[in-house]
Amino acid sequence: MPISTQFMPHIFNKYYKIRLATIHDLEQILAIYNHEILTGTANWNDQAVSLTDYQQRFQDLQQQQFPMIVVEDQQLDRIAGYAYYSAFRSISGYRHSVEHSVFIDPSYARQGLGRALMQQLIHLATQQHMHMMVAAIDSENRGSIVLHEQLGFIQTGYMPQIGQKFGQWRDLVLMQLQLNTP
Repeated sequence: MPISTQFMPHIFNKYYKIRLATIHDLEQILAIYNHEILTGTANWNDQAVSLTDYQQRFQDLQQQQFPMIVVEDQQLDRIAGYAYYSAFRSISGYRHSVEHSVFIDPSYARQGLGRALMQQLIHLATQQHMHMMVAAIDSENRGSIVLHEQLGFIQTGYMPQIGQKFGQWRDLVLMQLQLNTP
């Protein structure tokens, strides 16, 4: 079932609205993503992504009927964060498992926007009859790990020194949420 028929914009509070992303949002989304690539460890890419590459990612998600949602600051008409999920792996046996990503503009940190986006992703994945949602989190990102625990995720794996960022080996925490699907 297409996401567009399942998702109604959600007013998070009087200042923020969660809605499906559009092609017009991609420049602001890309700015958030590239900032994290260049300064943070929530994403282990080491080079900024081009708008063309991100447009392709967006189109791929749409073709696979996976959502990308944004939280919009309605006062400033600005994207404060975004989230999406995609196939956990391309092997058909994993077709009911998805891996998600959530990124918040640093100027909007610690306002509950990540939690609100996560709750919407969980809802959408359940509506799409997904069975498992997977999180892959840098082991030092305690805030994200605690948030996922609060949302019912359990740690199912720990992969020491599996990747690098800023010249340092990074450890990865794997967490899962079994969704309430038929």
